[in-house]
Amino acid sequence: MEYFVNCNTSTLAPYTTPLDRTKAAHLYRRLGFSASVQTIDLAVTQNAGTLVDNLINQAVAMPPSPAPAWADWNNSNYPADDDQARQVRRAQLEEWRLTYTNALLDNNLRDRMSFFWSNHFVTEIDVYDCNSFLYHYINCLQRNSLGNFRTFVSEIGLTDAMLYYLDGVYNNGNNPNENYARELYELFTLGEGNGYTEEDIIETAKALSGYVERGEIGCSPVAYDATRHDTGSKTILGQTGNWGYDDVINILFQQRPNEIAEFICRKLYEFFVHPDSKDDTGNAQVIIDGMANTFIANDFEIAPVLSQLFRSQHFFDDNAIGVIIKSPYDMYLNTLKETSFAYTDNTLSEINNYTRLLGQELFDPFDVAGWQRDRSWINTNFIIGRWLTIETILETFYQNNNEQFRAFGLSLTGNDGLTSNNPDIIARPIIDFVLPKGLLDEGEYEKAFAAFRSDIDPTYYEGGNDETWTLATWMTAPFQVYLLLQYLARQPEFQLK
Repeated sequence: MEYFVNCNTSTLAPYTTPLDRTKAAHLYRRLGFSASVQTIDLAVTQNAGTLVDNLINQAVAMPPSPAPAWADWNNSNYPADDDQARQVRRAQLEEWRLTYTNALLDNNLRDRMSFFWSNHFVTEIDVYDCNSFLYHYINCLQRNSLGNFRTFVSEIGLTDAMLYYLDGVYNNGNNPNENYARELYELFTLGEGNGYTEEDIIETAKALSGYVERGEIGCSPVAYDATRHDTGSKTILGQTGNWGYDDVINILFQQRPNEIAEFICRKLYEFFVHPDSKDDTGNAQVIIDGMANTFIANDFEIAPVLSQLFRSQHFFDDNAIGVIIKSPYDMYLNTLKETSFAYTDNTLSEINNYTRLLGQELFDPFDVAGWQRDRSWINTNFIIGRWLTIETILETFYQNNNEQFRAFGLSLTGNDGLTSNNPDIIARPIIDFVLPKGLLDEGEYEKAFAAFRSDIDPTYYEGGNDETWTLATWMTAPFQVYLLLQYLARQPEFQLK
């Protein structure tokens, strides 16, 4: 697969051209996990700014996923028998995986952002192994996903999941643990080696100490014990005093606003626009600087930065379309959303199993640095796995209801699907919708057209027969759409968004 150099020279000025289907699909693929043909077509001719504002406002106003019945369970709530307790825990975790996967499908920008933050403020369920902690961690991500980043940093550090994952629960004043202090600077706010020293880490760990009271029952929420907090004087980022947890957050944002803004806005840029933010052939640094200025000017509110980016000419530039490699979740969920094929919780459970096989297990990234994204998704083993699993999913959809393939084709071809007997005219809009920028050249289109024509006698495409082919009426037309989707799923362009 060709490596895409970031040649985007467009600016943050508003994009004012009415959206076409390609631009609208691009917006939904980046702001969420894509959308149905009907949703995307409703966006066609709309003003990008108006649509983006509506999507952001919806995301900001959206309540978090409802709490499950076990949201505040500790170990005393589980069966005394260990095997039974493990079965209950597994069932709860599967329930929450399904709940959250449905949220990714249904909630566009809100849970696209909560998913993004789960790979920034990383925890791993297999480390802390408490389903109640997982629920409250996801709740924190959802509530803060488009809110104030300073508040977000403060809250996430005190979630039980994070306190256990990065050893905050072992951070005693008389024996400081530096894990969370290090990642607070290196991974969460500043970037490795950017604006802090080893001494800052040591002193910050002392200031964060005291959240160590774990209770007598396993999976009990962590509490603060003042007697386990370091009460001595500490110097953090040049500021000296008897600092505690809140002081660390305040000092960090007061003393390093520019570093925080640049670091976070670069991550947002690489996630939403282009994975290469440092190539000097484009305009990426100028865009990131503009986003960072907006971030600081709005007191670290996330929504204004996203609004500025998603409304911009830079975001809608042709050089920004089809240049990010889909994660496993993008690949599967985009297919579900774009085709509108009927799926069940069993489908989503199967998808969660496939993503795990492809290196993206929900709630369990590789390590504290998270999934590395983009080109890491398409090594030799993963690309074959992507082909085989998406083909299996499409086959299951076809076996369950083959007529939904015809309906998908008709939703893209309009009147042509009802009247045209030219299969190439029918196949092209399907190809151009499924692939972010279509195929490379006409020779590649011809190969896809051949896959779509199947083995139907050419005379039926010529008209004038008792039986003339159309997508709407031909008995085996659903199978043709199925064959086309199977063919496209193996093309390099299918791996892109």
